Amino acid sequence: MAGLKTSARRENGEYLVNGSKTFITNGVRADFYVTAVKTTPDGGHHGISFLVIEKGTPGFEVSRKLEKLGWHASDTGELSFSDVRVPAENLLGEENKGFYLIMANFQWERLAMALGAVGGMQATFERTLEYVKEREAFGRPIGRFQVVRHKIAAMATKIEACRDLTYHALRLFIAGQDALREVSSAKLMACRVAVEVADDAVQLHGGYGYMREYDVERALRDARLGPIGGGTDEVMKEIIGRQLGL
Repeated sequence: MAGLKTSARRENGEYLVNGSKTFITNGVRADFYVTAVKTTPDGGHHGISFLVIEKGTPGFEVSRKLEKLGWHASDTGELSFSDVRVPAENLLGEENKGFYLIMANFQWERLAMALGAVGGMQATFERTLEYVKEREAFGRPIGRFQVVRHKIAAMATKIEACRDLTYHALRLFIAGQDALREVSSAKLMACRVAVEVADDAVQLHGGYGYMREYDVERALRDARLGPIGGGTDEVMKEIIGRQLGL
């Protein structure tokens, strides 16, 4: 975040914004954009501010809608800013203090992603459990075969472990405690396991799992964003490692 390029220069009671942004959630349909900009070019993370920019402001446009692997219900866009004039009153918080707002938001965003991953994999698991009880092969439900039964048991155990870790991080966060390490661990584990659970669900559905008719294929596509969005697995590991004094 400290290396963002979009700039905002203050002049005559306005900010003059130039630059571009990509991978912006709801960027195609939004009416207002909370935009991180560099108000001090060489200030590093100390030079970031937030401006609210309205759709239709001259010089501001949505460059294009991005086509994605999953999350088709949520649009993602590229934005461009060319000499966009924004009133100074559209500044959120203090000038050059935006980095702290970003860090505060990241904690809740990562918790929300971990919680979403837990809920998503639980729903996928329940659909898969019902399927293996009904789908028959060689004269009996496939859930009666040991290889399937063991995979289902492993899925259930991993989901419960993610739920416990995520709820623990949530309790600390709601209580106002420093939960950076716990939130990062929950996001890392839950979002990665959600991909594994969705992949197992597709496998257990066999050929049907690869078809749009059964929504486990969508679960796998949607889950794959988790280890990337809101901070990649690698970023989470870096945070956890530093919290451990490394």
